[in-house]
Amino acid sequence: MPNPSEQSSCLVLENFIGGKFVPCRTHIDSYDPSVGEVYCRVPDSGAPEVEAAVAAAKEAFPGWSARSPEQRAQVLNKLADLLDANVEEFAQAESRDQGKTVTFARTVDIPRSAYNFRFFASSLLHHTNDCSQTDHMGCLHYTIRCPVGVAGLISPWNLPLYLLTWKIAPAIAAGNTVVAKPSEMTSVTAWMMCKLMQQAGVPPGVVNIVFGTGSKAGDALVGHPDVPLVSFTGSTATAQCITERSAPYCKKLSLELGGKNPAIIFADADLDRCIETTVRSSFSNQGEICLCTSRIYVEGSIYSEFLERFVAAAKKWKTGAPSDPGNDNGALISKEHLEKVRSFVALAKSEGGTVHCGEGVDQLHLPERNTKGYFMPATVISGISDSSSVMQEEIFGPVTCVSPFDSEEEAVSKGNGVRYGLAATVWSQDVGKVHRMARKIQAGLVWTNCWLVRDLNLPFGGMKNSGVGREGGKDSYHFFTEVKTVTVKH
Repeated sequence: MPNPSEQSSCLVLENFIGGKFVPCRTHIDSYDPSVGEVYCRVPDSGAPEVEAAVAAAKEAFPGWSARSPEQRAQVLNKLADLLDANVEEFAQAESRDQGKTVTFARTVDIPRSAYNFRFFASSLLHHTNDCSQTDHMGCLHYTIRCPVGVAGLISPWNLPLYLLTWKIAPAIAAGNTVVAKPSEMTSVTAWMMCKLMQQAGVPPGVVNIVFGTGSKAGDALVGHPDVPLVSFTGSTATAQCITERSAPYCKKLSLELGGKNPAIIFADADLDRCIETTVRSSFSNQGEICLCTSRIYVEGSIYSEFLERFVAAAKKWKTGAPSDPGNDNGALISKEHLEKVRSFVALAKSEGGTVHCGEGVDQLHLPERNTKGYFMPATVISGISDSSSVMQEEIFGPVTCVSPFDSEEEAVSKGNGVRYGLAATVWSQDVGKVHRMARKIQAGLVWTNCWLVRDLNLPFGGMKNSGVGREGGKDSYHFFTEVKTVTVKH
């Protein structure tokens, strides 16, 4: 497979509709964040392209849904094999498209994308339905699950192929066909995956990918009357628009949204392990993961020690050229996003906060070709009020704030004191305390003494403004199917 990272000329992508690549008349510039230059042109699709994709998906639905789960699983497993066989090409492309390090893409994004197909190919074969009998009525009741139809899938730019396959895999495993819209800022690996579809045996129209903006292609997709369900990962503000746009059609919605995730660190925590993990949870993938830790609350008796050691560890987190295997972080997604993240640091300073390392404190030493890229070092801030926007709003960059607490009750109050409720981490060796905190914290995921340890069988999703619905083995199966109760009188 040709490697987009080695292309000297500008890539021009095409939509993938009905098993064929279809050119688009207008395009959007896509930048390589590490050098700040255009390297790709993405289709600027709208209603006509979405209409064609939905028509292709509708046509393919009867045949695909009629296949047995085992037959569909064979196709998903073949797709996984092909991704594994091309992991280096995909990792290089993902890095150039998104800004992340090649190492992160090679070890996290692409392997997980392949695993998503493998996991849902397997999990689909093991679900069971409900059955009951009412003897006095002489009736047997049972449930069956049927695919819904055409699934509209909208995925974000931070983990492009990882999160796109997290949606495509369960949708087609359950027998649906899909129209997917990746982020216009990170479309290349989705386009590359389309080239593998025919090799994997995916019938034309089962997977359609339409590239473009949310305001045009995304709006046409969520408002289409023949798309009965929408799975979206992205911002809370966009989710509100999707909810309103899809409301007249009573669509099924799965919305995985933002986070402002706390780490709550008690005095009895294993600080060596805690600091190492919390640096990773705060800054991995440039902090551009919805599960990243952006608020760190530390019990007062160890606050000073933790802050000193944490800042020292954060200073060792290396930011630079994504191709350098010695770097932990690459570039942020765009110039505009970099300025947004920097503005939060400036706001923290204006409110009397202390920036211990990172933005405005530590100088980055970049290779000549990367000097116009969108880089920002790992940044640690203290002395910020809980009511500050810096502590309330999702920054989505390599920035975290550290603050003390004095009691378990205060820690819970601070942890829950935002409109988001996606994830949290708790650090303590007290088993009772760990379980109490897990119950009291308003978050869909609570990790204790670890971070980002996932079992894909278990539910993933958030509370409050962090989303609606859950994803995972059984949860995704339920979302991408409709349940039907059948009663037989005998």
